[in-house]
Amino acid sequence: MGLGGLALGALLGCHGRRDAAKIVFDPAHPLAPKLPPFAGKAKSIIYLHMAGAPSQLELFDYKPELMKMDGQDCPPSLLEGKRFAFIRGVPKMLGPQARFAQYGESRAWVSENLPHFSSIVDEVSFLKAVTTDQFNHAPAQLLVHTGSPRLGRPSMGSWVTYGLGTENQDLPGFVVLTSGGKFPDAGKSVWGSGFLPSVYQGVQCRSEGDPVLFLNDPAGMDRGLRKASIDAINAVNQQEFKEYSDPEILSRISQYEMAFRMQISVPEVMNIADEPAYIHELYGTKPGQASLANNILLARKLVEKGVRFVQVFDWGWDSHGTDASLAIDVGFINKCRQVDRAMTALILDLKQRGLLDETLVIWGGEFGRTPMMENREGKPNPFKGRDHHTDAFTIWMAGGGIRKGCVHGETDEIGYSALSGKVDTFDVQATILNQLGFDHTRFTYDFQGRPFRLTDVKGNVIKEIIA
Repeated sequence: MGLGGLALGALLGCHGRRDAAKIVFDPAHPLAPKLPPFAGKAKSIIYLHMAGAPSQLELFDYKPELMKMDGQDCPPSLLEGKRFAFIRGVPKMLGPQARFAQYGESRAWVSENLPHFSSIVDEVSFLKAVTTDQFNHAPAQLLVHTGSPRLGRPSMGSWVTYGLGTENQDLPGFVVLTSGGKFPDAGKSVWGSGFLPSVYQGVQCRSEGDPVLFLNDPAGMDRGLRKASIDAINAVNQQEFKEYSDPEILSRISQYEMAFRMQISVPEVMNIADEPAYIHELYGTKPGQASLANNILLARKLVEKGVRFVQVFDWGWDSHGTDASLAIDVGFINKCRQVDRAMTALILDLKQRGLLDETLVIWGGEFGRTPMMENREGKPNPFKGRDHHTDAFTIWMAGGGIRKGCVHGETDEIGYSALSGKVDTFDVQATILNQLGFDHTRFTYDFQGRPFRLTDVKGNVIKEIIA
């Protein structure tokens, strides 16, 4: 009777989703701009992900009490019942490896590693008590960007372009820029479309060489012949659609046509050489190089041209202390120098162009770092480093209707656990969707017999940081 009742309820439409955010999917025009269910403050997203997880204890979470414990054996209470990626036995405590000061009217703490960023703290909201339940990079990155630690879910950028389309039909709605020499540990799945139509997956662009692989015409083929080839391919696709009525075929046709238009639009927008000298000075950019600074400037150019979601991944923030490049007092400082000026410039540049109010900028990693020193497999590392930490890390947001000069959440005296304002990755996702005009609980897509959403079955909007 129970199973029969469930089946009958489904047939009669008694599934409690009559108020869900229904997205009209036009396979012939999948990226056409759409209005959100309610008026959102943000129109576009720039997400700066520091892959590897930067240490909050050397950036934003000032803990003088931790310095007093530097070099002491870790108290048993911090180890009992806990799992770490590499720490074994009893590690030593590690005090902050940077000096801190308070800045702006908000009196936010920022370390000496981010001297430029300290000048704009009154433009951002800090989330100081973000948590996750994943302590390895790949599943933690997947959780942040797809709402699941396992493969197969659509990325946040795919959800956003599915729900809102994009304002420039000559450019992809979702663009991905990578730096640091490697992809994120989770690979391209962090910008994949999952079970959403493939047109919504992220398009990776490059700041060095051809902006998109295979974008240029092959040797011996001019633009006219390229267009004739695409017309011929799409004629076959149209015949296939008439036979099978598969909407994915129409999306494929649309993608071929966009690829042809991108031959003109993408090289133009991806060229930073035409930016004035003061912009290059502001960002610290050098045209022709593959760098994080170049990518952050490109992110501004892309949203200025109507791209809906720009995802910037920078690899190399995994500060274990196993070598100098991964040392909290060597390689980590170099990474801070690479991002500090450019991310500060992004906020200032968006503001001076009148774009900050409608562009939501997010900065963070996939988890935090431990207040104790990593002792890999019970043995001290040759350099100072910290292990992965799930119980507390910092993310900041700016623009797009986010409160200015706000600090939400607090950790204990050594930065180990959240004391107040505790949020998780689902809460962050819910807040991002809210700023775009979506109720995350109603923004769904039916797959394998049930509605899926980015935030799975969790998440609450962080109202304290909304203006």
